[in-house]
Amino acid sequence: MQLTFATEPAYPGRLNEDFIAATPDAVVLLDGAGTPPGVECGCHHGVAWYSHTLGSTLVASMIQSAGTLGEILADGIKTVAGLHASSCDLTHAGSPSATVVMLRRTGEMLEWLVLADSVLVLDVAGSPEPVVVCDDREAQVGARFRTLMDSLPVGSPEHQRAHAQYVEAMRWHRNREDGFWVASVDPLAGDQAQSGAMPVGEVHAAAVLSDGASRLVDRFELATWRQLLDLLDSSGPGELIDRVRQAERSDLEGRRWPRAKAFDDATAAYVTALGDG
Repeated sequence: MQLTFATEPAYPGRLNEDFIAATPDAVVLLDGAGTPPGVECGCHHGVAWYSHTLGSTLVASMIQSAGTLGEILADGIKTVAGLHASSCDLTHAGSPSATVVMLRRTGEMLEWLVLADSVLVLDVAGSPEPVVVCDDREAQVGARFRTLMDSLPVGSPEHQRAHAQYVEAMRWHRNREDGFWVASVDPLAGDQAQSGAMPVGEVHAAAVLSDGASRLVDRFELATWRQLLDLLDSSGPGELIDRVRQAERSDLEGRRWPRAKAFDDATAAYVTALGDG
């Protein structure tokens, strides 16, 4: 496989809570769920530590284990929980969490797993439209709680308070059968992810995106998924993130595109030559 990627924190100098890593046969991306100021999480390590630690654990296991991607994710969650169980409150509703995308070539098959709202886009042979894999359960639950937040100017004190209230409300629906699932402390999340496989020869290319990069399409609606793939192919992941930043700067208060944060950590990877050894 060949891979190009770009990743950028929401603000220069700020810690990037996204994580991406790759081997010749595997790609893993995590997007840590940021915690608003003043909202506790029960863990002194923080969200970036969690996403980076789990991500590095997963990418190592993906090339060493013959288990399914769901099994690897479950084992990784248990491993990372064990690393801070003695120092942090893992029963806290706000324990650090992350979305997950895993992509692995095994022989003649391409396997994938997607948990929560990061996105995998597959350019499949013979299909005019790409296959888009995204777990939208968090968005479905969140729609019930974000009306006030979305009505307020991003960055205002009122919006900040509403954002904190939104995060607190969402925590009680996290990793529950009638809610949504993310990687945190419960290994059952590995069973809750969307997963699939297809012959590697049927996939021309793949895009792996945190929601800070996919928002060009799924929030801002400034491109289609096909146009996003074409942009990655012609200009690379850095240009995709530049276009996201342009859109964000044009709407700092979230009037056109209501959102929790004016800017978000953004990561995009473009994978080609999937059938090459």
